[in-house]
Amino acid sequence: MVSTSTYLRTLPLLAVLGASLLAAPPAAAEMEPGGWVSVSPSYLEQERGCGQIDGLTFRLTCATASGDQRAERRYATYTGGTRQFEGYFRISSLSGTRISLKQTFHESGSGPYFMLAVERGGRLYAVHGGDTLSGAGAVGATVRVNTVHQVGGSHRTYINGSLAHTASSPGGSFYDKFGAYRTNSGNGPATVVWSGIRFWRK
Repeated sequence: MVSTSTYLRTLPLLAVLGASLLAAPPAAAEMEPGGWVSVSPSYLEQERGCGQIDGLTFRLTCATASGDQRAERRYATYTGGTRQFEGYFRISSLSGTRISLKQTFHESGSGPYFMLAVERGGRLYAVHGGDTLSGAGAVGATVRVNTVHQVGGSHRTYINGSLAHTASSPGGSFYDKFGAYRTNSGNGPATVVWSGIRFWRK
């Protein structure tokens, strides 16, 4: 039988453990399993206009609807093969709208080949084409995003583990970016917190 004093001493520890489990993103493996190798590409950070970066928190502090307003991480260029990105984002505030969150950038081609963005209200959409991917992007919600990119083949986007978008892919060189940045039709302010960033190749 557990004594009352032991039970009372255990309560704070249980509270801390419970809070940490709620704060952490759920454990997940790569999508489309089979043959993936974990990689750690290098990156650089870019702050432009009213963009600010603090660790994995990305902010646009202004409501400016023109110019280059961005806070982002840009990862190393890759060519050929199949690459996968995984990350979790939580929009902690969004009084603006149409903010890009994740890009697969065609460095040797036309530029931002795939862009995942969010509108005020939580709609996640593909900037090019306007397809709705999910309604999961509400303020305060944690969202898992995976992109699986076979260079010269296809590009697939998963939201919370479900396939949400597929597009054909040209060849050439590409890189991944994520953060918070104004689309051509968007504006801040916005604050996006990312976590659980992982990459694989095969």
